[in-house]
Amino acid sequence: MDTTPKTGTANGQGGVPGGGAPGTGASTSTVPSSGVPGGGLRDIVQLTLPAASAYLSVLRTATASLAARADFTLDDIEDLRIAVDEACALLLLSAVPGSNLECTFELAPGVIQVAVTVLSLDGEPPSTDTFAWTVLTALADEVSSSVTADPRVTIRLRKRRGVPEDRVPENRVPENRVPGPTTAETRATTTPWTGNAGAPSNGPVGAP
Repeated sequence: MDTTPKTGTANGQGGVPGGGAPGTGASTSTVPSSGVPGGGLRDIVQLTLPAASAYLSVLRTATASLAARADFTLDDIEDLRIAVDEACALLLLSAVPGSNLECTFELAPGVIQVAVTVLSLDGEPPSTDTFAWTVLTALADEVSSSVTADPRVTIRLRKRRGVPEDRVPENRVPENRVPGPTTAETRATTTPWTGNAGAPSNGPVGAP
């Protein structure tokens, strides 16, 4: 089996999702950038992999690479990578043997949307009462699922970019925090006071 990734355009050539037989290997394609509301460009990257857990490492690597390209923080990259892996694991439970796992990344300024789709045996969306779904909702900002008549089941994730710590100005105070007292003020409020401080050792103050 040839698992060498292939690239192509959006016309279905060169291994674009839906353009090859199931299980023939991994393929990728990049759709030309287009404008998005509010300004900026949107890049769409599509990957097609055999619906088997052995190929999820390829998807995890691609997810981390795209998130890094979008200037996500290290924590956000790891969260998105785990979320995509968890979504795929959920879908593979009911995937038709020999079918493909299709993953589409939409990269816009400050946000990445991921849609993972498989041809399903039962045509049922993942249960939202499971621990795996709880993990998804904790790692991604938005999570949803849908089913088509094929039946194909899709899980969609949306992750917004956080602000890297090394880019926060040194003098900036977080919005949810109030500047604390200065060192002198802290010393003044924490130094214990004794009633005979400074009094003569033989005087009446502090005597038994």
